[in-house]
Amino acid sequence: MLVGLLAGSQAFAQGSPPGGGPGGGGSGPGDQVPGAYASPSAIPKDPAASDIGIPKIDPLKRLEPIALPQRQGDLPAPDLKLPALPAYAPQATEPRLQIGRPPKSLVLTATLGEGGPRIPDQLIWRLFAPLPGPDGKLPLVAVARGGEAVFDVPAGSYLLHLGFGRAGMTRRIDFSGEQTRETVALEAGGLRLNATAATKKLIRSDALRFDIYSAATDDTDRRLVASDVRAGVVTRLNAGDYHVVSNYGTVNATVRADLRVEPGRITDATLQHHAAQLTMKLVREPGGEAIADTAWVITTDQGDLVRDNVVSAFPSMVLEEGNYVISARNKDRLFQRPFSVKAGENTDVEVLTSDLIDPNDPSLGSGD
Repeated sequence: MLVGLLAGSQAFAQGSPPGGGPGGGGSGPGDQVPGAYASPSAIPKDPAASDIGIPKIDPLKRLEPIALPQRQGDLPAPDLKLPALPAYAPQATEPRLQIGRPPKSLVLTATLGEGGPRIPDQLIWRLFAPLPGPDGKLPLVAVARGGEAVFDVPAGSYLLHLGFGRAGMTRRIDFSGEQTRETVALEAGGLRLNATAATKKLIRSDALRFDIYSAATDDTDRRLVASDVRAGVVTRLNAGDYHVVSNYGTVNATVRADLRVEPGRITDATLQHHAAQLTMKLVREPGGEAIADTAWVITTDQGDLVRDNVVSAFPSMVLEEGNYVISARNKDRLFQRPFSVKAGENTDVEVLTSDLIDPNDPSLGSGD
């Protein structure tokens, strides 16, 4: 009986429209049956909806640009008072220090001798690693020039080489990594050289050259320290003893001296030559014009060769004091005369064509 009532109620609900009875008239809320079911086909379609029930979205419409108002003549610029500003920010010329990190550098200066005056410039500082690299050489870490060196290097041990002209020294530097200032004492001095020729008058500098060697008891053990040094120029050297060779001209005028360089001082030394400068010419008569294309040979009076193969109408050379034989060859003819050189007496030497000798004389040799 209960099953039959439920079935009758469900059939009644499916047969009744959602708005009321068959009359189709409106009805109030009291007329609606709770739990009524509406078929999807009974829902009216929205004309703006798609076939699947989702409202259609209209495509975006193109927006036309807004017309700007036309410029009506030139308008005066507003009078604005702005603060003066620099055209650009200037770049810093000095490197900026890192804020909160004080500089920690190794600063080195040098003096001439222990407690001597400070060397203001012309120093070359080189820091090397203490251990050789793969090539067997000490790696160069840093270089500085001038009277003071500032090295920003990591903490550690280094080998310092300090150069001052021909003077120099090497020492070990241990840097802790903290700001450090250290003074290096360089035992060095200077040597200034000149020379005269039997008088107090100095020989002109362009005719002089000096070679400086280390001190030694045997010439074979001497080490060349500086070569081709000009007269009157200060050569910086380590303090100590040296052997100096002075060359006046390029032939045989040579003198030697042993000198000592004191630390912190310039040592002046003037060497004395016993030589003179000669200018030679072949003439037909005394005071005559020199004959060109003449070859000259200079020997000592003992026959030792001093200079040969000089081809010139006016050869000039410096010879050590002594006795010489001057030979002039022109067009297969040989002219010869003896001559003595006196220290400090520069002179012209004339060989006359009347000094003709027989080139086949056995005492003259081949004449070459």
